[in-house]
Amino acid sequence: MDELAALTEEQQQLLLKTRRRVIESIGKNMDLYGITLSIGHLYGNMYFNREPVTLDEMSATMGMSKTSMSTGMRTLYDLKMINKVWGKGSRKDLYEVVPDWHENFTDFFSIKWRKAAEQNVLALTRSLKEIEQLEENPEQSEAFLEVLASDRQKLQEALTYYKWLGRLIDAFESGEIYKLIPKEE
Repeated sequence: MDELAALTEEQQQLLLKTRRRVIESIGKNMDLYGITLSIGHLYGNMYFNREPVTLDEMSATMGMSKTSMSTGMRTLYDLKMINKVWGKGSRKDLYEVVPDWHENFTDFFSIKWRKAAEQNVLALTRSLKEIEQLEENPEQSEAFLEVLASDRQKLQEALTYYKWLGRLIDAFESGEIYKLIPKEE
């Protein structure tokens, strides 16, 4: 955290200005994906650290309460955007950014997509079973059976999409996606 101490005041201000622009941009970008602006700023600040940091250090840097900082760190950790690391002589948890933006992207979206897909597949499957039970009732009118058949087809098409999405998520998690769209070197 003391990396700026060797710089002049002017150098520090110039550096902080360029960093703030990037940190603000990261925060806004993450906000678009459902991560709060403050957690985006936390990640942006951590991105520029050369050494792992404690909750207390980040709390002081950002002027956030320790509770808010803990919540933010836990969110970033759950999204696999930061790691807990061991520090010699330190009893406190230390955190560092996972610097690979490709990995961050794939982890973030894989976690979000898989969770949403699983919820939607569960809802679709339940509704499909209910439709099939309704179709088995011999007392249903032809009009109602036609609507049920149409809905069943739509639900089956949606399930086909979620199977494809599952394969896409697998391709991100395994790194196979980079065979189709290679990382820039």
